[in-house]
Amino acid sequence: MRLYASEPMPEALRGAVIALGNFDGFHLGHQAVAGEAVRWARAEGRPAIIATFDPHPVRHFKPDAPPFRLTTLDQREALFMAAGADAMLVFGFDAAMAAMPADAFVRDLLSKRLGAAAVVTGEDFTFGRARGGNVGVLADVGATCGLATRTVGPVTLEGEVVSSSRIRDALIAGDPKTAARLLTRPFAIRGPVQHGDKVGRTINFPTANLDIGSYLRPRYGIYAVTGKLPDGRVLKGAANIGIRPTFDPPKELLEPHFFDFSGDLYGQEIEVAFHHFLRGEAKFDGLDALVAQMGRDCDEARRLLNQAG
Repeated sequence: MRLYASEPMPEALRGAVIALGNFDGFHLGHQAVAGEAVRWARAEGRPAIIATFDPHPVRHFKPDAPPFRLTTLDQREALFMAAGADAMLVFGFDAAMAAMPADAFVRDLLSKRLGAAAVVTGEDFTFGRARGGNVGVLADVGATCGLATRTVGPVTLEGEVVSSSRIRDALIAGDPKTAARLLTRPFAIRGPVQHGDKVGRTINFPTANLDIGSYLRPRYGIYAVTGKLPDGRVLKGAANIGIRPTFDPPKELLEPHFFDFSGDLYGQEIEVAFHHFLRGEAKFDGLDALVAQMGRDCDEARRLLNQAG
């Protein structure tokens, strides 16, 4: 169930324990915050809600920032539900939200409008006008209106704190395996399959073209991937993400080729997960050289994906 903070909270969900944060990526650290909220809610017989901000505050304050998202709202909703939430709560981040004083965010929005009984955040959570609120303010103001609070410390993996920035750095470096360890699943891009120039089918490598949208751009190149179809089937394949420098004009796309698949995916929403980086994007002298390299890429992708089962 998807709720919006600008709308009345359903009566059955008032008195909830809310996990509060951006939660883009919903990595190990985010999961720890959400897990604490779900456990607390279950122990007290209350609803458990996981909240997120959309658009991300960075997009509001820096509208020209390069794409950086690790998940869409739809992906977050699925992840939150799988983590045990009864609902996802969306705070629409706009000028009014940016200007809201920290005490009003706690007292008027969380407590009065949303009827929250308790809130769980990470230790570094900030909120309110000019980031005037932190976990201390949340606890102090919450105590005046019956809102209980808990904080969850950072989660570390391989000696470093798990963070969305660390995941983005790994993806930009072409290291999807590190990103997957931090996320607890492979980074994945979801979107509808678009019609393209259909060159792939003429060289026996048909592709399903996806717009990259607001997602972070991982290192351009060739990856071993899996694709999840609307009917739940998972296909193995190899994908190019980048601008296709061999073709003119260049066009930024994600182009997965799924092995041993010949169905029509146009208009269907699929999710492409990145498992292994094979090589950087390159420009070839002609189609023959490109086709030969694509064959080698697919062989290597098959080998790596089959190794993983």
